[in-house]
Amino acid sequence: MSELEAVVFDFDGTIFDSETPIYLCSAKALAEMGHHLTIEGWATVVGLGEDDSFAALERAVGSSIDREEFEARYDAQDRSWRDQLPPLPGVARLAAELHGAGIALGVASSSSSRWVDVHLERLGLAGYFQVVATRDRVGGRTKPDPASYRHAVDRLGADPSCTVAIEDSAPGIAAAQGAGLTVVAVPSDITVHTDLTATPHHVASLEVVTSAWLASLLPPSSTVRPNTASS
Repeated sequence: MSELEAVVFDFDGTIFDSETPIYLCSAKALAEMGHHLTIEGWATVVGLGEDDSFAALERAVGSSIDREEFEARYDAQDRSWRDQLPPLPGVARLAAELHGAGIALGVASSSSSRWVDVHLERLGLAGYFQVVATRDRVGGRTKPDPASYRHAVDRLGADPSCTVAIEDSAPGIAAAQGAGLTVVAVPSDITVHTDLTATPHHVASLEVVTSAWLASLLPPSSTVRPNTASS
């Protein structure tokens, strides 16, 4: 079994559930504009960068959307929930366990550093993560592009084959696998409505995850046996 060198967490929907309140705000803004957004439709939007998400949003409602009006209606709502969301179950415990075991930790997100950094600090988790790879730190590239995962693993000095990603979305799984990582899917209340079968490793909550279990998922280490044949 390979040694677990690093774990890289997705952020939204994995470390805290920002996806559900964002869905509710988006659905309300769209309803004011005469559009109907189902939770299943919203599930196709999450995990992508802003432009790709908006294109997916138009597909989800089956119509073009005035982006400026939508964003204005969204921004006009009370979004104080952003400063009240707790970490999802098991996140803080697992981060502390991994950190205590000397395993390098990172975050790979399609969100901005402003969003991720502020909330990691607020949640009391920032001290666990040596690297936070956000879209503005990888040239604007967002999942399913593997850039954020490649950046995180490189900065952590880890071998991708000895690194596990924890993800909640199909674009995130594709990004992590594109960077050569083993992926554990933890569906959120939103992404449970999507196909996450690209990875065989699934858990309902990080409450059940341990560092030993994550290490057991890694591919066998490749070793070269010395040539002992006499010349």
